Amino acid sequence: MFFGGFSTTREVRLCPAGAEYISTASSSWRIGDSSVRCLVSGGQRRVLVLGACGATDLELGRLSDAELPADVAWRWPGVYAVVEEHPDRTVLHTDPAAALPVYATPWQGGWAWSTSARLLARLTEAPIDVQRLACSVLAPSAPALAGARTFFTGIEQLAPGSRIELPADGSRLKITVQWRPDPVPGEPGHQLRTTLTEAVALRVNRAPGLSCDLSGGLDSTTIAVLAAAALPGSRRLDAITIHPKGDESGADLHYARLAADAHRRRIRHYLLPLTAEHLPYTEITAVPATGEPAPSTLTRARLVGQLDWIRQRLGSRTHLTGDGGDSVLFQPPAHLADLVRHRQWRRTVGGSLGWARLRHTSVAPLLRDAATLARSSRRDGLEDLARRLAGAARRDDGRGNVCWFTTPPRPSWATPAARRLLLDAAAEAIDTADPLPGLDISVRVLIDEIREVARTAAADAELAAACGTTLHNPFLDPRVMDAVLRTPIEHRPAVHAYKPVLGRAMQDLLPEAVARRSTKGSFNSDHYAGMRANLPVLLALADGHLAALGLLEPADFRRHLGQAAIGIPMPLATIEQALSAEAWLHAHYTAQDPQWTTQPSERPRA
Repeated sequence: MFFGGFSTTREVRLCPAGAEYISTASSSWRIGDSSVRCLVSGGQRRVLVLGACGATDLELGRLSDAELPADVAWRWPGVYAVVEEHPDRTVLHTDPAAALPVYATPWQGGWAWSTSARLLARLTEAPIDVQRLACSVLAPSAPALAGARTFFTGIEQLAPGSRIELPADGSRLKITVQWRPDPVPGEPGHQLRTTLTEAVALRVNRAPGLSCDLSGGLDSTTIAVLAAAALPGSRRLDAITIHPKGDESGADLHYARLAADAHRRRIRHYLLPLTAEHLPYTEITAVPATGEPAPSTLTRARLVGQLDWIRQRLGSRTHLTGDGGDSVLFQPPAHLADLVRHRQWRRTVGGSLGWARLRHTSVAPLLRDAATLARSSRRDGLEDLARRLAGAARRDDGRGNVCWFTTPPRPSWATPAARRLLLDAAAEAIDTADPLPGLDISVRVLIDEIREVARTAAADAELAAACGTTLHNPFLDPRVMDAVLRTPIEHRPAVHAYKPVLGRAMQDLLPEAVARRSTKGSFNSDHYAGMRANLPVLLALADGHLAALGLLEPADFRRHLGQAAIGIPMPLATIEQALSAEAWLHAHYTAQDPQWTTQPSERPRA
């Protein structure tokens, strides 16, 4: 389900195979049945709303003849983009979360744009961007290194939360940042409850067949009970809890049952047992080709098994998850530096003590790092990151992480060429002006993280679409993100607290034990078991595309894989990122390329 179009002075009759034009006068197209609302205004200006948008027809009608408001891409519930088509330019309004990422590339004297980077790459025959690939494998927790790069050379991600003009003459993009999460007075709980309720209700109202995760964690349980409450009449929500086959004793299942029992009139609870065929790493190279490596690549077997079961057993083709809640609701350790900057000394000490207890570390280094970070800028953080990547500065010890950017330990299997690419990326990031200067450090850190999670969630949605299911993550709605990030410093939770804002906001709908839950289940043992079970296949991937691109040393990588499979303690982040990237590259090179055609499926009449 993709959108796209052109901004050019040329007459364009080109679109991807299987696409249809949105209107007779438009060069914009869509693939699939995603929502499009077309507002034709006076003259030659057209306004298109692409994606799920909760605005009423009356509200959208008011936009036809007026200049669009700055917040048009996040004013209403949903994930959507707004497009203005003019004879001399196309103007794109992007959502601030990047939950519907939009990409662009120069094309034959003008611009081509799409919500699929892969489609644009096929249009321009763009090769893989090896520098972007190196950043994703070796520094996944520092998305600032990638900037606007995509995994395809020359295909650029358009700035989230911005108004972007694509001049028809192919001149430079004109970018105006529209969204900035300056704090607003009041506690965050009410706004979070309101925006999340509206985000869930929008999906429920548009889905005749609906299912939802019910993992027992706070995030998925919240989405499930809100979805159940939004269902009309006597309809009940199909909620699914996965668990190891033969073991129903886990804490997650206990809490899921508490929630289902509390809403038994509105929730129909199903248990889905997982077997060895659902282990992580199973058949990871069977993933479909997507615009970038999807987060669920390594757990593909579990995702596909769950979605197939839901579709065949329950008839559901729309599925809700609680994914994204961790990124939106957790407070990063950089919050300690904000407390220092705002001279909230008692909360600084209390928060540092709580974080030190949680991470089993000393409080003195945390206080020292918080004071240092409070005096730094984002550029300072990027320069420090560059020094660490070059091995010329103190590395993160993994215990406090009170800094702008964290990086996993550099693996021995990374080649010198890969490390040079990281340093090149760091140099580019340092020279790029921050589009959101002056925000509190923790807020700026969260923006990067949420956007990374929301954009990659779009790749997961592509995996689900290949199974015939539409996947939704309401926590990643731009209005939910906006409500949380505008919380003033005095109302932000402590870094060691477990989502207290969500617990308080939902306490009347959740069983008390669920609302107070301060832990969540772990699938780490499954990952080790899956690695052991699939080790021969994973070892063979060491001689794949990443090695051919000069990013990893196959012998060292195989040695690390073997050690990890037998349980030798080591960071798995870079190993897993490398395997995800290798699986993605395999899919990219083996799947049939998307085709472009001058014959659309059917050109609309209006």
